[in-house]
Amino acid sequence: MLKKRIKSFGHAFNGFATLIKDEPNGRLHIIAMIAIVCLGFFLNFEKSDWLFTILAIALVISAELFNSAIENLADLISKDFHPLIKKAKDLSAAGVLISAICAFIIGLIIIIPKLSF
Repeated sequence: MLKKRIKSFGHAFNGFATLIKDEPNGRLHIIAMIAIVCLGFFLNFEKSDWLFTILAIALVISAELFNSAIENLADLISKDFHPLIKKAKDLSAAGVLISAICAFIIGLIIIIPKLSF
């Protein structure tokens, strides 16, 4: 039982590595995450700032992982155009877009007051 649990963590880490290695948008989100974390240390984020920042980052990265999974499954099913595959890909991409916009707004709400002099 414990061996299976440990193995499942290995699969999860493989998925994260795949996001970084194979998905250009995934790499972009990881770079943005690193930049925001560095900025948070530089601006001396408070505990609540970190909580919202971590939540926003987790939302965007999770959405990107789900989007990539859906796109890969759709491509496995058929490389040919199909309106339902397009719809699934568009919907999952919209999920990433909405989460990224919300994360950006959260970032602005946290960062702009800290930049005011």
